[in-house]
Order: sequence, then C-alpha cells, then structure tokens
Amino acid sequence: MRAVGFRTNGGVEVLEELDLPEPVPAAGQVAVRVAFVGVNFAEIQHRRGEFGAPDGPGGVDVPGLEVSGTVVALGAEVGGLEVGEPVAAYLPAFGGYAEVVAADVRFVRSLRTAAGEADLAGAAGLPCVFPTAFGVLKDAGRLQEGESVLIHSAAGGVGSAAAQLARELGAARVYGTVGSAEKIPYAAQLGYDEVFLRDSFAEPLAEVTGGRGVDLVLDPVGGPVREQSLTVLAPFGRLVAYGDLGRHEQWTASVWDLWKGNRTIAGFNIGDLARRAPERIGAYLAEALRLLAAGRIRPGVTRTLALAEAAKAHELLETGTGRGKVLLSLT
Repeated sequence: MRAVGFRTNGGVEVLEELDLPEPVPAAGQVAVRVAFVGVNFAEIQHRRGEFGAPDGPGGVDVPGLEVSGTVVALGAEVGGLEVGEPVAAYLPAFGGYAEVVAADVRFVRSLRTAAGEADLAGAAGLPCVFPTAFGVLKDAGRLQEGESVLIHSAAGGVGSAAAQLARELGAARVYGTVGSAEKIPYAAQLGYDEVFLRDSFAEPLAEVTGGRGVDLVLDPVGGPVREQSLTVLAPFGRLVAYGDLGRHEQWTASVWDLWKGNRTIAGFNIGDLARRAPERIGAYLAEALRLLAAGRIRPGVTRTLALAEAAKAHELLETGTGRGKVLLSLT
C-alpha cells in the first residue's frame, strides 16, 4: 500500500513515499481504508524527533493521528461496527499517512449518527482536534455556562474547534489571538467576539473586559504568551496548557502568584488520555460527529492536498502560514 513516512528525524525533506504491507487488525482493532487524513502539529513534532527516533517496522515511522474512511476488516472481539461502514478514527500511535490503517476500536466511531451521516472529508478533521477541544474546555478548563474564554492560536485546528464548542457549551464571550494580521479575517468568521494579535493581546483584552479579564485561557503556544496569559485571568480563572508551538524553554510558574491571585494552571494531553481514559476520546468523537452531521459545527478545512504532498502540508503548519484544517486526500 501507499504511505508516507520517515526513516530519520529532521526537516520536511525526510518524508518519503513508501510501499508498505497492509496491516491486519488484531483483537480489538478494525482495518480502515483511508479516504482523508487530518494533519496536526504533533506530526511535525513526531517528524522532528521530539517523541524519539523512528522505531516502527523496518525503522520507518508513519505520521498521522486522525483519519476518515471505510471499515474493510474486523479483528476479533469487535462489535458495533461492520465492514463497509464509514468511520472516523483517532490513532494515538500515529500511522494515518497510509492507504489502510489498523485502529483501536475504542477510538473509532461511525459517521452514521442520530443526526444523519457525517461527511467523510469533514470527519477527517475531527478525531484528534475535537476531543482535544472538548478536553481543554470541559475536563481541564472546567468551563461553565456564561463564562468567557480566550483562545490562543485561534485560527488553527484546535482553536477553530474550541471556538465553536465553547459556544455549544454555553460560553458568553469568546476571544482569540493570532500570530499575524492576515489571519484575523479568517478567525473572525469562526464566531469570536474579538480577535487580537498574539504579541500584544493583554491591553486590548483588558479594555473589552473592563479590566476583569477572562475565566479561561487555552494556550498551545507557551513561553511569554503563557506567562502573560496568567495576568489576564479573572478571579478563579484557569489557564490550560496543551502544547508548545513556540518551542520555548520550560517555564515555571510561581505558586505564590497562583495562590495570591486566585489563579489555576491545568494541563491537557490527548496522548495521556488515550492511555488512561480512552473512553473519553471515543465519547467526544461521537459527539463531534453528531454535531457535524447536524450542521452545528464545521471542521474548518481550508486546504486539501494529495498524500504525496505531505511535506507541503507540514510546511504550512510549521511556518505558521496555514490556517484552519489541512487534509491529505487518498481518494
């Protein structure tokens, strides 16, 4: 089967087209013929070596955390799905940049929902991004109805998802930040009340909130952005860290400042959730697919490239020139 992977860590040049054997589903797995792959920043980290050297079969790693496609085989002890069923799947161990993947059934959900059937292309942008957005808002962020949220990297995949889900969960005001002025018009279409430039967000945010600040900040950027985000929290406000797009040095918050300022820092990592509470990811994916089928959310797909153009997709995310969700197509 066709696939794209890498034998050594490095820049986009290490990605190569491969011919690999099709996987056979083990017990508790299904084999999915992939139609579309969602591209995520974690796959860039994977390629760069931030998760270690390639250790897949034959020394080859295949990126890809989320796919949509059709079930082509069932492993033992699998129920609730059938061959030919359209599905979306989260792949915590990667592997999505391929024609066929073996997916743990706990992270696979049918596109046939109570609200109708979700679109294959749209569904590919959900399995990693929307459970992450649910997790940072509900689990780590403890968002309550009527509260306000600030979302950094507002035009990215998780930011686009979180802006929509925050409204679904009852947020009263949703603010965002972006890295460049060119991204403001796109982010504004996602339903933000205000969108600010990330390098100067604190002052205008204070203005629009009357100095109160916000109840929840979602931060995948790190560094100075994370440190400044603590200063814009309202009383009992929460900051959720869920990435390090800026590749900054480790930053340590002062417990004294948290205590004296009635602030909280929380973390969210979908990989840890997959290991220790996998049922949450499956439940959130099912709910996201239902909302997609009902027309309540949109995956924000802005670019669809061929599988062979995976390096181009990585460049868009790595340089920050992309916006919304980028997909790879195998159709």
